[in-house]
Amino acid sequence: MSLSIDQAFIKQFEADVHLAYQQTGTKLRSTVRSKTGVVGSTTVFQKVGRGTAATKERNQLVPVMNLEHTPVECQLTDYYAGDWIDALDELKTNIDERRVVASAGAYALGRKTDELIIAAMANATNGVGNGTTGLTKDLILSAVETMNAKDIPDDGGRFCVVGVHQWNELLSLEEFTSADYVGDGVLVNGFDVKKWLGINWVLHNGLPVASGRNCFMYHASAIGHASGQDVKTDISWNGERAAHFVCNSMSQGAVLIDNDGIVKIKCAE
Repeated sequence: MSLSIDQAFIKQFEADVHLAYQQTGTKLRSTVRSKTGVVGSTTVFQKVGRGTAATKERNQLVPVMNLEHTPVECQLTDYYAGDWIDALDELKTNIDERRVVASAGAYALGRKTDELIIAAMANATNGVGNGTTGLTKDLILSAVETMNAKDIPDDGGRFCVVGVHQWNELLSLEEFTSADYVGDGVLVNGFDVKKWLGINWVLHNGLPVASGRNCFMYHASAIGHASGQDVKTDISWNGERAAHFVCNSMSQGAVLIDNDGIVKIKCAE
């Protein structure tokens, strides 16, 4: 047997973890504004104000918009997910079993990524609903009206993340299920997403419950996600345990950038 067989195992394991994280680990990362390769424990997202157009006389200076730039700081935190793989177990498992372990670590980090993004969304102050009614058509239109009233762009970057019960309520609406109203589905991180009212609808079972289920309608630019280190895998041998220890890690954070760009929808669960 080649002396470098462990290296082949490690490289394949790392590839499996990255693939699982990207495809099924996180649902929300690609629906928000994301920054990678951050150096340090914090980074800054710029919130840019509105500009105003004006006329000018011939041969005169072009009027300056004097856009207001507001820095929004995002704190990064380190996260880990590890597990042991017994040496003798390795001899008995096939590649599919190894991927089970790889996926478990990727899923854990993916859930943490979404947890960070949802926690940032929860800081929003704009809201509709009081938690006593389900996700009705009127409630949805009220949230859309709030977005429109604040001139949030309807450019394909609008998303709405809802819980399992709310998704079933959407399925009871003809407008949401009929091909006459709903456009072709799109893929987000490998997940099938429905598009209705110009909004990409995402199902997520990790939304907070506080006097009702909190769902969120938002524009991708309203939430910032930062990564100092994407998912990285380190595998080391421990002789006392006769096992490899697999350590998956990442450094990430999320922050609310623009409160106007997100609406909290409180629904009965």
